[in-house]
Amino acid sequence: MSTLRITEIFFSLQGETRTTGLPTVFIRLTGCPLRCQYCDTAYAFQGGDRYSIEAILAEVAKYKTRYVTVSGGEPLAQKACLTLLTQLCDLGYEVSLETSGALDTKEVDKRVIKVVDVKTPASGEVEKNYWPNLQNLLPHDQVKFVICNEADYQWSKEILKQYNLTEICEVLFSPSYQQIKAGELADWILQDQLSVRMQIQLHKYLWGEVPGK
Repeated sequence: MSTLRITEIFFSLQGETRTTGLPTVFIRLTGCPLRCQYCDTAYAFQGGDRYSIEAILAEVAKYKTRYVTVSGGEPLAQKACLTLLTQLCDLGYEVSLETSGALDTKEVDKRVIKVVDVKTPASGEVEKNYWPNLQNLLPHDQVKFVICNEADYQWSKEILKQYNLTEICEVLFSPSYQQIKAGELADWILQDQLSVRMQIQLHKYLWGEVPGK
């Protein structure tokens, strides 16, 4: 029987991506090979409890929503995550996967919406980017850049151009929480007329830095 180490399963409003504001079940897997300097889920690096996939699905079914997000940590660090994603899709959920972009995504079920985080230089983990992931993107996927400063912004613009990302899928630019003003990033995007979606972390504006929200 496949099992996964889970930090938490909770019901909240989606704080990011194109489904921002929609009630969503979050499945947070334990463990991550990265240590980004702005990480807000360090509590998921270790610990957690073992769940069978059947138990996870039963927990998700308690909530009246079609939206499920699998996150971490880095969910793909646990191989059984692939099975969980497929079974969630089979049950008719709209499933998104929040991944650091450091691990290969090619085996992820094509029905899953991959939200691939491209690590910027100021994250401290830019060398962990697994660039072939950008060749596995589908039109319903999303690529996210967390911007910490102007240098990050300029670097991200170059990556957009190099990989022609805005022609492949939706691109998200997020200001790193309390490291750069959201309005400043918005001004840069408008000035350069970038075809990206500016987003903030809605959950932090609603509840602050509260784990499990």
